[in-house]
Amino acid sequence: MKILDSNDLSPGSIQAPVQPLLITGANGTLGRAFQRICAIRGIETVALSRQELDITDPQSVERALTQYNPWAVVNTAGYVKVDEAEKDFARCYRENTTGPAILAAACAYRDIHFLTFSSDLVFDGNKSAAYVESDTPRPLNVYGNSKRLAEKDVLHCMSNALVVRTSAFFGPWDEYNFVYHALKAGHQKQAFEAADDVLISPTFVPDLVNVSLDLLIDEERGVWHLANQGSFTWADLARLAADMGGMDTSFVVPKSMQKFGLAAARPVYSVLGSKQGNLLPSVEHRLHGCVNEMMHTLRNTPEEPMAVAS
Repeated sequence: MKILDSNDLSPGSIQAPVQPLLITGANGTLGRAFQRICAIRGIETVALSRQELDITDPQSVERALTQYNPWAVVNTAGYVKVDEAEKDFARCYRENTTGPAILAAACAYRDIHFLTFSSDLVFDGNKSAAYVESDTPRPLNVYGNSKRLAEKDVLHCMSNALVVRTSAFFGPWDEYNFVYHALKAGHQKQAFEAADDVLISPTFVPDLVNVSLDLLIDEERGVWHLANQGSFTWADLARLAADMGGMDTSFVVPKSMQKFGLAAARPVYSVLGSKQGNLLPSVEHRLHGCVNEMMHTLRNTPEEPMAVAS
C-alpha cells in the first residue's frame, strides 16, 4: 500500500484518505497491543470491540468493511477460556471458527489482506521436538479443535490469508498473564502453584505483534509459528521470572498438570519451532526487561488479597 505525500499531489488536488488497518477484538490483550504498536510505528488503525463488530455476523462484517475500507484486517477477537470451552463449545466454535471464516471470506471478496491467530493447543503433545508449521494438528480439547478448524476454513476461504500460531503470552502492558501473577504472588509472599510436567513456548506480546505486522505488510501467507525461542515448564518460567526479580524462588510450588483438575486436557509438550525461520529472540532476553517493568508496577501498587494462581 502506498500512502501519498505532498510531492504526489498536483496543485488543487485532494489527498485521498489513508486506508486504515482494521483490528477486531479491540479490548483484548492482543488487540490493545496492536493498537499501541501501530501507534508507535505510525500505522493508522481502526480498532473495533465486540459491540462494534460481531465477527460471527456477516452483515456486521460487511458494514465495517464498507465503512472503513481497510487495506488489511487483523483478527484478535475470539473465545479464550480454554476450560470453559469444554461445556460452552457452541460459543467457542462460533467465535473461534465461524467468525474468522466469515472475515476471511469477506476479505477475499474485497481483496483485503487478512491476519488471524491460532494456538499451540492444536497439537496433541506426542512429539519430542518442536512443532513446525507442517506438523499435523491433533488437538486434545474443544478450544484447540476450534482453532484447528479455523485454520482450515480460513485458508479454504482465502488461500493468501496469514495464520499465526502462537503460545503462552507474557508482556509488560497488562496484568492478565502468567508471569505477572507469579511475580505478584512472590511479591506478596504467597505460595504459587505451577505445572512442572508440561513444556510450552512463552511468547513476548510486543515481539509477536511487531513480527506479525511485518509479515502482513510483506504479504506473507499460510501458517507461521511465532514464539520466542526456548522451552519451559510453567514452574520453570515462574522461577526464572522470580529470580530475575530478585526473589527467593521457593514460593513456587511445582505440581503436575493433572492435579489442577482442569476441564480441558493439555498437551504435555507444545513447544513451537518454525521452518520459516526463528524470527523472535530468546525468552530469557525478553523476560528480563519485562520482569523489571512488572516489578516496578508491583512495588508501586497497593497490595490486595490474592488467590493462589495456577
